[in-house]
Amino acid sequence: MELKWTGKALSDLVRLYEFLAPVDRQAAAHTVIILAAAPRNLMAHPRLGEKLEEFEPREVRRISVGQYELRYEIQGFTMFVLRLWHTREER
Repeated sequence: MELKWTGKALSDLVRLYEFLAPVDRQAAAHTVIILAAAPRNLMAHPRLGEKLEEFEPREVRRISVGQYELRYEIQGFTMFVLRLWHTREER
């Protein structure tokens, strides 16, 4: 399986880092590292995440990474990271 990040997902990582960095740069960097690693951990079992029926017929799923939600889509042999955010954010 191949892993690809959408532009919006990459922007989410930057946004989260910029929000956390003024308080604690080291914690912000650690959070981004953990979030970036989460989809790689799914590569062996990409369907572990909860399927989101509202996106049918697309196969969009979500996982929790600590207090963050990560949404991804499976298309054939490719996993696209779509978005991620802190669960306290209003979405």
